[in-house]
Amino acid sequence: MYNHRFPLRGASRRQSPSGASAATMPEQPQAARVVVLAPMPAEKSAYALARYSRSADSVAQSLEWVAEHDSGKFLDSFYFQYGHASIADLGHCIFCFEGISEIAAIEIADEQLWDGQAKSSRYQDFSKGRIILPDELIGSSAEPVYRSAASALLDEYRQLHSAIREHLAEVHPKPADMHPGAYRRTIDARAYDVTRYMLVAGISTNIGQITSIRTLEKQMRRMGVSEYAEVRSLAAEMHAACAAPASCSLDASAPQDPVAPTLAKYADPDVARSGAIERVAEWARQNFNPGGFDQPADVDLVRPADPLDEMAATWLYAVTDYPFRAILEAVSGWNRARRMEVLETALQGRNRRDELMLPFRSGYQYVFDIVCDIGAYRDLHRHRRCQQVHQRLGDSLGCERPALLDEAGVGDRYDKALAATAEARATVGEVSDPASHYLLPFATRCRSLFKMDFAEAEYIARVRSGVKGHSSYRKVAWEMRQRILEVEPDLGRLIQATPPWEEDALTR
Repeated sequence: MYNHRFPLRGASRRQSPSGASAATMPEQPQAARVVVLAPMPAEKSAYALARYSRSADSVAQSLEWVAEHDSGKFLDSFYFQYGHASIADLGHCIFCFEGISEIAAIEIADEQLWDGQAKSSRYQDFSKGRIILPDELIGSSAEPVYRSAASALLDEYRQLHSAIREHLAEVHPKPADMHPGAYRRTIDARAYDVTRYMLVAGISTNIGQITSIRTLEKQMRRMGVSEYAEVRSLAAEMHAACAAPASCSLDASAPQDPVAPTLAKYADPDVARSGAIERVAEWARQNFNPGGFDQPADVDLVRPADPLDEMAATWLYAVTDYPFRAILEAVSGWNRARRMEVLETALQGRNRRDELMLPFRSGYQYVFDIVCDIGAYRDLHRHRRCQQVHQRLGDSLGCERPALLDEAGVGDRYDKALAATAEARATVGEVSDPASHYLLPFATRCRSLFKMDFAEAEYIARVRSGVKGHSSYRKVAWEMRQRILEVEPDLGRLIQATPPWEEDALTR
């Protein structure tokens, strides 16, 4: 595409610097200002755009150069040796994970600069999947206990869905103007909203993601030190996949370059991260006890005034099971040296190129300590404009119990099924505590810290409180709005959230 420019009719003839008339000077065609590049391997893309920024060549000339030269040598020098980390943001990879547990899916998605989609527990029947056996239990005495308990709960999930679906169809008959297929799918989804509480964290799922090379490297390094053997093995598989050509393509006959071979050489497990967590956890065991405290609301808005208080409290929150408010109140009474001791413990042996870990991120006006079920946490976890710190999974906070169970006459069955699973989980925990987490139902309550600005708080409260959403995270979103309204009424009134008692069962 060329853009020829001509002088306006009647315009005076301006003189060029050389004295020639501007109207008589030949116009040079202007090349297209927008150039779209075809998809290419992540490292080739990073190399091409990095070189483009470092030379006078056009992008077409840069591509010709890249085609004839080794991107690995360039990345070795500029990315890994010189520390030009932004280069790794110029190449993106598409990874899909199939037949993994929900435990693994949560760990995979725990990156702020991450785009992805996971299998929906609202629109898909998870009973058609399988239960993932944790590596820690293979061949152990707890393996049959685990298999039996997980299968029994999945059977109840299937049977209760039918019962709840029948109840919903009776209470909410199909409107005359609603298509039968749309009605059936909507009622199914509402029933799955309840029965998903019975899915265990070890149920199989799929997840797809698009990330930059830099995010992928951080993800693999973080996953490489996970407490879960499944997640560590996935990190190793990702490492191997980076060094190989893509395994799935629209054109299977086309030759494929390795995805990110240079990256694969350096994405080792992040032992510095795991070391920091272990040191602070040990420090907390020896030095920290917040004493007696009142349990805060399930959605608690805390406003730290001092960055040092906030960072020390966040580190202790990450390695304990106490509420953030109780930790912050205890920490704020310490002298400066004691608060710094927590941070210095986390920073021991830090490489100068290592980013500060998540608990160091502070200064956000809205810090929400949220207790909700695992199912709701999976949905809230998708909000990337927050800083999220979650505590270790466990069953100390109990389980949620939807009111619709009793309305459908299946509340007792639900209670008995969860109680039986809890007994099995205790047996599995004697062999491996991390493996016992795979038997945690989605109903299990967990605690997480969400730090954000007002714009993100308004977005979550507005979007997640809508009638189309799940009742559990709708309640969280509404309570976020209420907490802001209590401390800042003028700003709180700007949030157009929907109260959880406003319902429309036939809206998806």
